[in-house]
Amino acid sequence: MALNGNQKIMAYRRENGRVGVRNHVIVLPVDDISNAACEGVANNIKGTMALPHAYGRLQFGEDLDLHFRTMIGTGSNPNVAACIVIGIEPGWTNRIVEGIAKTGKPVAGFSIEQNGDLKTIMDASRKAKEFVHWATELQREECDISELWVSTKCGESDTTTGLGSCPTVGNMYDKLIPEGIYGCFGETSEITGAEHICKARAASPEVGERWYRMWKAYQDDVIEAHKVDDLSESQPTKGNIEGGLTTIEEKALGNLEKIGRECRYIDILEPAEAPKSGPGLYFMDSSSAAAECVTLMAAGGYVIHTFPTGQGNVIGNPIVPVIKITANPRTVRTMSEHVDLDVSGILRREMTIDQAGDALIDMVARTANGRNTAAEALGHREFVMTKLYRSA
Repeated sequence: MALNGNQKIMAYRRENGRVGVRNHVIVLPVDDISNAACEGVANNIKGTMALPHAYGRLQFGEDLDLHFRTMIGTGSNPNVAACIVIGIEPGWTNRIVEGIAKTGKPVAGFSIEQNGDLKTIMDASRKAKEFVHWATELQREECDISELWVSTKCGESDTTTGLGSCPTVGNMYDKLIPEGIYGCFGETSEITGAEHICKARAASPEVGERWYRMWKAYQDDVIEAHKVDDLSESQPTKGNIEGGLTTIEEKALGNLEKIGRECRYIDILEPAEAPKSGPGLYFMDSSSAAAECVTLMAAGGYVIHTFPTGQGNVIGNPIVPVIKITANPRTVRTMSEHVDLDVSGILRREMTIDQAGDALIDMVARTANGRNTAAEALGHREFVMTKLYRSA
């Protein structure tokens, strides 16, 4: 697909100028014990969505910083039109509200202490109803495809992933990154065995060195510090092994096909950190677990996620549409309801990787214009926070 810089999509222009492809009103719990109140509001007000999670109490230090970054980033994502925040006490609740408010979007916070669930749910429901009325009158407008932020990770990888679906994403990035989009890849542990290749794909030696220090720190501080024997059944997983990947090195080489032939990453992001170095490809220090990784990238501000899979993965996200791409003919047969883009023709030599990349760009545009992904249609809303260490 020869992009000429003016391919258009229909999307929502947010108050801070960012472009969103969905129009959610979310109810965000600060902590695990506020989940019930958030779900009560979502039950009362149709058109809202609660995002329950397991953390937010007795966290401290860098772990707490990551929690706030993820919460604020989730509410700030351009796919979110407005946000209700509910916490047990006002301090942390207001900190998240103030962070989201910097985007200019409607946001309101409610605290359960000295109010109880019932009053909190009633007050938050009234505000949520106002937000729904406001959000449902917003209109899509014509935007350049170059304004999209598109992230990627792969899951349930097999031999077809490295040969077909991951190169499809790489071809998309090779075509869209020069147009000015923001891209993102990650999965720190899953680069093991190909770290020398990933380091060399940095835009500069300085960025490459920073990336390598980040990768090495994970090896030293997490894997080596806590391993019992090796990474067997974790990297690669049983599903990876069934699909023909016998080593983490094989998996890593297929993983890196997602960044194409021409792209070079321009900066390194902390988990859930928003990019600050302008358009281009970024690496986010992130888990290889699908739901955690997509949650972190959504909190970083990415509005569409491309997900190559071999054996078949069902992951979705509450606020970001997840596009599933597979080159595995068996997965197309047995899990067709989870597949957005079938590129198995690559293996049969009926489709080139260049053609597959064009098809993915078309699917990205269709998704941006409002097409529900398979995961959205099936109700997959996996929202999983990343925790760094034990609570206080």
